[in-house]
Amino acid sequence: MKNKLPLIGLVFSAFCGWSSSIAAAEFVALDPVGTTLEDFFTAALDYSPRLKIAEESMKIGSARKRIANGRLLPQLNATANVSDNRRTVSGQSGLQTFDGKRYTLQLSQVLFHWQSFSQRNQAKLVEDQLEAEYYGELAFLFSDVAEKYFNVLQADDALESIGSELAAVNNQLNQIQSMYNRQLAQITDLYQAQASVAGVESERLQLQSELALRQEALRSITGLSTGPLFRLSDDAQLLPLQNSINYWVQQAQSGNHRIKAREFQLQVATERISESRGAYMPRVSFIVQRQNSNIGFENSPVTQNDNTYLGLDVTIPLYAGGSNRAAVSEAHSQELIAEYQLQQEQLETSERVRSAYLQVQSSQLRTEAARKLLESTTLSATAAQRGFELGTVTNVDVLNALRDQFRTERDLQKTRYEHVIYSLILKRETGILTAEDMLEVGSWLEAP
Repeated sequence: MKNKLPLIGLVFSAFCGWSSSIAAAEFVALDPVGTTLEDFFTAALDYSPRLKIAEESMKIGSARKRIANGRLLPQLNATANVSDNRRTVSGQSGLQTFDGKRYTLQLSQVLFHWQSFSQRNQAKLVEDQLEAEYYGELAFLFSDVAEKYFNVLQADDALESIGSELAAVNNQLNQIQSMYNRQLAQITDLYQAQASVAGVESERLQLQSELALRQEALRSITGLSTGPLFRLSDDAQLLPLQNSINYWVQQAQSGNHRIKAREFQLQVATERISESRGAYMPRVSFIVQRQNSNIGFENSPVTQNDNTYLGLDVTIPLYAGGSNRAAVSEAHSQELIAEYQLQQEQLETSERVRSAYLQVQSSQLRTEAARKLLESTTLSATAAQRGFELGTVTNVDVLNALRDQFRTERDLQKTRYEHVIYSLILKRETGILTAEDMLEVGSWLEAP
């Protein structure tokens, strides 16, 4: 995990120089507008508080490792003491005054301190844990932006489709109204057509609200308002699903960033047991001291002297009131908690991977089925309209055919977007989602 900490600047370069000239949303009256998937990715990297928190946490981990290393390096301390002394001695006359001076320079080096060694190992593992969490947050941000982007596209397409359906149903209503005026249609046909128009209008209002909500969800994680978004091309070759479900689950167990973070957390907990046991071990330090002083015991004046001291400081703990034993017991429990959290993360990740795999698999089949069904329902609606004009088909049949045609159209749009979304989620959960994957998704989009 070392030497691979691409911060925001390096992440930008991975996206082949995508534009980063987007102002921070909280400092402007109107949010800037994004149109491409790259616009929203780039903005999210600067805008996301969660990513910034993960980045700063990673920096804290690096700082703590340096702190732990520093405690095992030589420690150099200097002290100076200057005093104005007045001294009287019982049985002696007179007041003795003198200026006292003491200068000390001390160098100490830890030779053996098991707890400090263990803390250094923990700091390294915590750094790796926070780094894994950062990359996990980065992958989640990518997939989350893509998901919300395609959710907006799906809602926008659905609204456009419902508009076409409303126009078709209104056209049917006008025909019924004209025929009714000429006493060629019954009042029930007119009511049925009016009810269909009202139902489609109600659905359109609902879709308008849903589009606004999804646009707000995208803006909340990127700081960009949605402009005319680039859309998924009709001839885009969506990636087919490769390998078995067990393959993807195994990949996730070894590559998922959250699982890696939990594994490091478990190693930290194990190392804390070792640290707690280190309280029973002796501590040895090497000390070199140089002292210049004219002050003796209880600040009594002495002749100026220089003293050089070399020695070993050995501390052997004997009894601490049972606190050391309690610390070891606590560390064992913390290790078990970390182990159970790792198991829970593995189970949840496996569930998410299996769910994403099945969703991608089903979306492939549903997309093909929806294409065929759309062709069928379009032909059926055309035939029903023609049959109505010839008097062989009822008004209800035409309205039902139109409803089926446009619902199938919206279902096809939805399944195509779901295929892309769940493909990205599957890669995210296995830890293999890269900038190249996002670039490939961006290549499937075209200007409106």
